[in-house]
Amino acid sequence: MCTVSFIARQHGYLLAMNRDEKLTRATGLPPKIISVGGRQVVRPSEPSGGTWIALNDAGVTFALINWYSVTAQVKNNPVSRGEVVNSVSAQISPVVASEILAELPLKRINAFCLIGAFPATREMFEWRWDLKQLTRLERPWRGQQFISSGFDEPTAQRIRSQTFRLALQQKSAGTLDWLRRLHRSHSPESGPFSTCMHRADAATVSYSEVAVSSRAIWMGYHAVAPCEEKNKNRVALSLDL
Repeated sequence: MCTVSFIARQHGYLLAMNRDEKLTRATGLPPKIISVGGRQVVRPSEPSGGTWIALNDAGVTFALINWYSVTAQVKNNPVSRGEVVNSVSAQISPVVASEILAELPLKRINAFCLIGAFPATREMFEWRWDLKQLTRLERPWRGQQFISSGFDEPTAQRIRSQTFRLALQQKSAGTLDWLRRLHRSHSPESGPFSTCMHRADAATVSYSEVAVSSRAIWMGYHAVAPCEEKNKNRVALSLDL
């Protein structure tokens, strides 16, 4: 249950992610910088150590959403999907990322979609795992969204995509303020299909944003629903493109 929005820029990109979870799930930890394979990586995390989004010092972002339209589930000894982003977080090549993903114990990991943005080559890829096959799809380097929902995925995708398309018509479209407004939007009404999602048992529990340019790389983090004006955090990375 998440929404990822990507906005391409001439020299870099913006990316935002609403993380939607059951209200009974443990609260995520704010971003911190760690060293992985000689690269600096910033990421929030689960208390258990997994993560849903990571940014490295080459400006590459990986973000993972659950793929609820695949109804099959791992039956024995599942591995957390939070380990998927960790496994590739320091990578700067989609080819190497694919090789690493193929070596994961995928048959013990439930279905997911992993998005990777590679600014040096202006490439975006989506890896999809459906419990049978891992596929890599190249996505255009332009504004787009990736949406998941454990409530009603097709309807959530249709309604949130419509909100996104309408927002793109605004004069401020593509700016960071515009992206923040989009991700705290309750259009057409607050509920399971709004971008900032609210249900009795689940809701948007955090908001992450990434900005990559020729001058700076950083991740911002909002530890509650983006419609709540508190608990903001920002971690900057030194540029290494």
